[in-house]
Amino acid sequence: MNEKSSDKEQFGYIEENLKRMRERIANAALRAGRRPEEVRLMAVTKHVEPAAINCAIACGVDLIGENRVQEFLGKREQLRLEHCEAHMIGHLQTNKIGDILGQVDCIQSVDSLRLAQELSKRAAAKDQRCNILLEVNAGAEESKFGFSPENLEEVLCEIAAYPGICIQGLMTVAPIFTENRPVHPFFSIMQQLFLDISEKKLDNINMDILSMGMSDDFEEAVAAGSTLVRLGSAIFGMRRY
Repeated sequence: MNEKSSDKEQFGYIEENLKRMRERIANAALRAGRRPEEVRLMAVTKHVEPAAINCAIACGVDLIGENRVQEFLGKREQLRLEHCEAHMIGHLQTNKIGDILGQVDCIQSVDSLRLAQELSKRAAAKDQRCNILLEVNAGAEESKFGFSPENLEEVLCEIAAYPGICIQGLMTVAPIFTENRPVHPFFSIMQQLFLDISEKKLDNINMDILSMGMSDDFEEAVAAGSTLVRLGSAIFGMRRY
């Protein structure tokens, strides 16, 4: 198979996956009494080559998410991001802040006060505004980063006062169960937090985004009020690690 045939095949594969995922998102929204346009699709590009990412963008993807700073920076120049947002969704180490600040439109994975403080310090020094989501560890998993639901509002108010920071909403990664246990209770916790905080209209806290749901559980997340689902393997297929 020549290179052009291979490119065409890859484009068709991604295009078909995106069509199917958009239909499933729309149907999940309608079943929940929501409008499909309330839910935004993010293409997660961890370990995805630039050519495949550009295929997705050509198919209408207007938001990508990257897990690792160095991986994103290594392929950023090859990406056609003129009409596509890029978000950081993986754990961000404080020593990588200088590399990623200003390179993405939002950092979804702010999971500690220390990280928020350092982001604020760096953003204010550059006279920038850094859009962030606070990551919530809804399942109280020791292996995951994030704030606990119990003290989230207190933390939000503290971070909202930091210069250079603009809070846009919340993010979570639901637990992965080996047994047949539902994940929806954790999505319900997030939905309630999101709604409660939204109603209070706190200064510099805009609950515009509730980022939850991935390739294996996004329909449950949509049913629970997610406004942004993060899909990787469902679009690009299984990664080669």
